[in-house]
Amino acid sequence: MDETQKAVQRLKRGEIGGLETLVARHQVRAVRTAFLVLQDEAAAQDVAQDVFIRIYQRIRHFDEGQPFEPYLLKSVVHAALNLARRDRKFTSLNGDLGEIESLLTSDDTPEAQTEANQRSQQILTALDKLSPRQRAVIVQRYYLEMSEKEMAESLNAAPGTVKWLLNAARARLRDILNPERSSQ
Repeated sequence: MDETQKAVQRLKRGEIGGLETLVARHQVRAVRTAFLVLQDEAAAQDVAQDVFIRIYQRIRHFDEGQPFEPYLLKSVVHAALNLARRDRKFTSLNGDLGEIESLLTSDDTPEAQTEANQRSQQILTALDKLSPRQRAVIVQRYYLEMSEKEMAESLNAAPGTVKWLLNAARARLRDILNPERSSQ
């Protein structure tokens, strides 16, 4: 039994230390996931915090036979989408990119790192031009590595709808990243 499973069991017994362990272990990824959807660091932190509180309040409904992190991240994406729909307020990704760049770059030669940083900036700029729902499917598929079936369950949508959203988001990203291609 790993540390996360033990923390869930502790939390189900009413031990707040279980929540502390879950937060310590999963908060960074939860905030990054929310940030990719919302593009607002403060809002992403709020979403992650709210999701952890909801998990604490509803932990008795969590099936211990299922992995915790996918459950958490699905909840984060759903909460981030709800906030984006509710507020209709989006900030630019041109702010502090330190957290997100670490997701998109690797430790290679200085030249490769520079090239990766430039590509990261292009991707972030392109993501900024997508709708929150399109960003959510891109985040779920490529950053959280969720299957289309998992995405459909997470978004409460038909698999066909998820495929359509994902294809539309990819096409939009291609058009943004390769404008000369779309003008041909």
